[in-house]
Amino acid sequence: MAGPLHGLRVVELAGIGPAPFAAMLLADLGADVVRVDRPGPGSPLAGDPAHDLLNRGKRSVLADLKTPDGVGLVLRLAARADVLIEGWRPGVAERLGVGPEPVLARNPLLVYGRMTGWGQDGPLAHTAGHDIGYLALSGALHPIGRAGGPPQVPVNLLGDFAGGSLYLVIGVLAALRSGRGQVVDAAIVDGAAHLTTMLHGLLAAGAWRDERGVNLLDTGAARYDVYETADGRHMAVGALEPRFFAEFIGLLGVSDGPGLREEISNAFAGRTRDEWVKVFAGSDACVAPVLSLAEATRDPHLVARGTFANRDGVPQPAPAPRFSATPASLRRPPALPGAHTTDVLADWEA
Repeated sequence: MAGPLHGLRVVELAGIGPAPFAAMLLADLGADVVRVDRPGPGSPLAGDPAHDLLNRGKRSVLADLKTPDGVGLVLRLAARADVLIEGWRPGVAERLGVGPEPVLARNPLLVYGRMTGWGQDGPLAHTAGHDIGYLALSGALHPIGRAGGPPQVPVNLLGDFAGGSLYLVIGVLAALRSGRGQVVDAAIVDGAAHLTTMLHGLLAAGAWRDERGVNLLDTGAARYDVYETADGRHMAVGALEPRFFAEFIGLLGVSDGPGLREEISNAFAGRTRDEWVKVFAGSDACVAPVLSLAEATRDPHLVARGTFANRDGVPQPAPAPRFSATPASLRRPPALPGAHTTDVLADWEA
């Protein structure tokens, strides 16, 4: 199965985190992604290259970008590519000789996708940072947590991958649609801020307080929260609409009133998580068990949909979204550094 991006050629300059995930997503959807790895040990954050799922579906070549031959290899690949992606600090690609100017000189129609935390310009552009800081400055971190408590850290999913990777992919595909070679500046802080658009609208309308844990969607409402069960696990409740809420409290066995949150909490504490799963099974009460990463791969609904796949003994999320005519697939395991240098040069330079 080729996928909707079959025929698209992408060069990825090896990095960590959101840029590799963006390139993985393009590979999942059928693009021929060639990752340019540097000789020597990789990032300690990535772990064993054979299990680095962010490199699945790709091919890898080795190039020492501190040498003319390495730079020349990147420029040769870029001349035959549709997209180049890099996730380095501003100015690094330029210093190495593979920035937008020399690349677009070789291939004026290429889309040059750049992933950074703070963006290519601005007072913080050249400073170090991580997901949590980008969320903090964008306003996206502040609403996450309970009233009277500190903001809670949503791993690095909201910044790196939602505000970063997905916006880079959107930008690259939009630039390709334009038919013009250009640079896409995808900054995590920009994407994270953009994700808060609805909250800014609610704030302007007086329907949201700029405080943590006092609103409808931030644990300020008893009907939208997480509750501990008798076995120390949790159930997630999202019974917002009146009809769903009525079904929820009916199945839970509580009544609406001033002490609702305490009643809900006490009720959930009386049974195990899996016992509550059976109570709410098939209902419209909008209640779901909080599953671990491993548990999610075994959930009956997700198994039925094929949300997770097992490739070479490694459970992992399957490609998303889904396409009726050009379905995506897991075509290759994670690319080992330099494993495809000969094949790529033969394919791309034929």
